[in-house]
Amino acid sequence: MDGSPTPDAPDSGAPDSQAPDSGAPVLYERRGPVAYVTMNRPRYRNAQNSAMTYALDDAFYRAAGDPEVKVVVLAGAGEHFSAGHDIGTPDRDAHLPFERRAGLWWDHSQRSGAESRFARESEVYLGMCRRWRELPKPVIASVHGACVAGGLMLAWVCDLIVASEDAFFADPVVRMGIPGVEYFAHPWAMPPRIAKEFLYTGDRMSARRAYEVGMVNRVFEREALAEATDRLALRIAEMPGFGLALTKRAVNQAEDLQGLHTGMDSVFGLHHLAHSHNAETVADSLGGMDLSAMKGAATKGAATKGAATKGAAMKHAVTTEANS
Repeated sequence: MDGSPTPDAPDSGAPDSQAPDSGAPVLYERRGPVAYVTMNRPRYRNAQNSAMTYALDDAFYRAAGDPEVKVVVLAGAGEHFSAGHDIGTPDRDAHLPFERRAGLWWDHSQRSGAESRFARESEVYLGMCRRWRELPKPVIASVHGACVAGGLMLAWVCDLIVASEDAFFADPVVRMGIPGVEYFAHPWAMPPRIAKEFLYTGDRMSARRAYEVGMVNRVFEREALAEATDRLALRIAEMPGFGLALTKRAVNQAEDLQGLHTGMDSVFGLHHLAHSHNAETVADSLGGMDLSAMKGAATKGAATKGAATKGAAMKHAVTTEANS
């Protein structure tokens, strides 16, 4: 255990905001009826270690219990929303025990192999995301820069996603031989064929494309994102709180009836089959794809896609000129 208790209710003596330089992995601020939850590891593109995950849980729990809060906004400090799970920063803490809140699986740090990984990811990835999805208040993801892999999971648990023009979305873990991230919402967040392309290629999806396929609600210029998010949050906060909670539950139940919950359970098993296969056949359970290799593959993919787009644009320009 890490010694930090699960909060029973918001601490009425706690400050309404924290300074960005406080060193906390997550910042919490309430302004009127809106709680702002901000991931605060900008040096590492807000990569999610366990400390951040549990700090997010504290913040969401606090917002849920505060009667003054009507809407929650989730954002990232620095240049990016979140580059995903922490697979290589100096503060990576996947081996450490933390107080379990999202399920009853045992302490992963006392086990090994698939038993350890399955227990940990059942808690900090799939379990936590499901817990946050059911927060009985609207949650808006305000996304800029990278929203990759584990970052997608955080955006997808939110009720609405607004993004800046420079935002991009990607799930590149098929490069590891793994069929997508643990919270497998892909076929519900976008049409199934788009989800397959998204996964098969590992390519980045622009904010505009994400809007076109229905994954993102609204897109704004980068400098307008924060103000636009505020306006939307305050507009929603005008609605009755209980009505918002019931409406959220109604839509979530409809998604579950469409197979979201059971589908995730099924894919979570496939995810861990892939991890175990990697551990038996290649360098490690991540298929030998460390942080550097993943970044290199993403850069190469972006360059190839950019060249193809440029070539298509040149061909179009030539054709247009010839026909004019």
